[in-house]
Amino acid sequence: MAPCVVLLCSLFGVLLGQGVEQISIEDCCKDGQKHGNDNEECASLPLISGSNTCRTVQEQCCVTVLEDNMCTTGINMAKGQGACESLFTNTCETKTTKMCCDCCLLGKATQEQGLPCDHNLSVGYQCGLVSRACCMDGAPDNQTTPREKTELPNKDETNDNGDNSVLSDQCKGKCAHNCVGNGTCSCFKGYKLKPDGKSCEDINECLLGASNCRGGERCINTEGSFRCQREASCGTGYELTDNNNCKDIDECESGIHNCGPEFECQNTQGSFRCLPKVKCGAGFIQDALGNCIDINECVSQMGPCHRGQICINTVGSFICQRNSVNCGRGYHLNEEGTRCVDIDECKGPEKVCAGHGCINLIGSYRCECETGYIFNSLSRLCEDINECRHYPGRLCAHKCENTLGSYQCSCTTGFKLAADGRNCDDLNECGNNPCSQECANVYGSYQCYCRRGYQLSDIDGMTCEDIDECALPTGGHICSYRCHNTPGSFHCSCPVSGYTLAPNGRSCQDIDECLTGTHTCTVNQSCFNVQGGFRCLFFECPNNYRRVGETRCERLLCNDSVDCPAMPLRITYYYLTFPTNIPAFTNIFRMGPSHTVAGDDIQIVITSGNEGGFFKTEQVPTGGVMSVAKLINQPQDFELSLELRLRRYGTLSTYLAKVLVFVTQEEPRVPYNALLE
Repeated sequence: MAPCVVLLCSLFGVLLGQGVEQISIEDCCKDGQKHGNDNEECASLPLISGSNTCRTVQEQCCVTVLEDNMCTTGINMAKGQGACESLFTNTCETKTTKMCCDCCLLGKATQEQGLPCDHNLSVGYQCGLVSRACCMDGAPDNQTTPREKTELPNKDETNDNGDNSVLSDQCKGKCAHNCVGNGTCSCFKGYKLKPDGKSCEDINECLLGASNCRGGERCINTEGSFRCQREASCGTGYELTDNNNCKDIDECESGIHNCGPEFECQNTQGSFRCLPKVKCGAGFIQDALGNCIDINECVSQMGPCHRGQICINTVGSFICQRNSVNCGRGYHLNEEGTRCVDIDECKGPEKVCAGHGCINLIGSYRCECETGYIFNSLSRLCEDINECRHYPGRLCAHKCENTLGSYQCSCTTGFKLAADGRNCDDLNECGNNPCSQECANVYGSYQCYCRRGYQLSDIDGMTCEDIDECALPTGGHICSYRCHNTPGSFHCSCPVSGYTLAPNGRSCQDIDECLTGTHTCTVNQSCFNVQGGFRCLFFECPNNYRRVGETRCERLLCNDSVDCPAMPLRITYYYLTFPTNIPAFTNIFRMGPSHTVAGDDIQIVITSGNEGGFFKTEQVPTGGVMSVAKLINQPQDFELSLELRLRRYGTLSTYLAKVLVFVTQEEPRVPYNALLE
């Protein structure tokens, strides 16, 4: 324990030197003790400060409380069971509990053998304290055991933790608590002297088993003392007193009951009752709200009145009356009131048969009902006969509607009632021209249909609406360029210039202006057809070259010029055209010698015109090819210079190809817009 105190004091000094922490070391320790009392994991406590020192103090104080609680468990096991065999498991929890249990058994054995409790065995500081406490706890009251000087009692027992200035002066102020003279120090009650003979430290009564806590209570050590805390709460209706007992709460006296103004509160153990203030008299019963309700004695008792009498309930009581003569239905008392005679209902002011014939009977009557009605003996009325329900499917061909005393037939839509009033004939609806175009009569109905290019309306099923072929899901593919809807049909069109409509009336064909002679090229220019247009081409051979054919220039003989041998032997012009968005890596031009010889070294390279990087070249065994390097999505023209270098038998020959590439817009198409038609 002493090294821990020194460490904590040192850390406290460091914190005081910094002067930046707002939470003191004592607060950190109290927080750790609280979590230890709640049996929480000390290694993962919630931090109350960002200081590492506070975290260390929290953990150590928490561990100390846990170890004290575990040690107390071991001491109680040793005192109660006298054995520690159930603690063989070597875990962090049982190790401390078993040590304190074993050391307590050692102290009890020392006391039983009559040995002094202050033995000098090297069993460790904490084990020695537990052993001595258990030994002293089992000794009789008259046993004299020499005390250590660290536990000398105060001279003045009536002044616990009091000040003894005279003795302090004899010890020259070196004692932390009291001076007993001759340079000897003592401590206040609840403390013991440290080995240095001057300082005092708290006695952990819980660890030493010196508390007087009862069963169901847990000992919690405090500075200079201890306190006992109940392990279970008192429960509803009880409160914990200062002496740690459970006392009933008088809700009536404290005014925390919920009895209404019509009730008075009566306290019970752990609860209370609400009793009505008003007491009901005879003939009444009290409900849960305290109200007095009359008792109907006529139904709650078995025959409260004598035979020949009837019971009549009154408020709070009942009365019995003599039973009078009661005539049944169809009879009434005679004038003397002595007997019952028949009533002639047919002669009464009320028309009981409501227009039908009436026949009086003894105690009753009977009606002679007209055709279409039947007499009901229960209600004594003439009721209409529902012929449609009694003879289903036998009276009318289609629908039967009941009427008072009879019935009426009707037909469904598309039919008309026949002359016999029961059957139905088909109705020719087409005679009224219900359809906008064509009508076909069918049995019981009619059907509208439309001519080609129209469709029947989904709204009324009679109107024919034009089919917009251009707006159909396949309408975008009906025409190659543009679709025009017309009533009942459609037609296709092509761009104004460069195209003409194909014979199928849907596709657009490119017009070869060079072939038809509709181009605007001059005599010195050559016409080259492209998709949707044409190009006028013209070239001249450079100096020291002569023109051979329409697209080739050949180098003249070199005289004394130094640069002449390095110039290409032949310059050839090529014209290519293709639409936009052709796939990348598509080969568009191949170049090589007319024949190859073993040992030929052939190189092909684009020397100009490829600033956008749309083309690339690569070597093949017979020369080289040029392909599209990346997607060309816009119409544009390229003038590429492609140079072939052939080294054969040690001689380098150069050939130049001027490739004019015309990228045109792929086949044009105009999206359909019905608003523009």
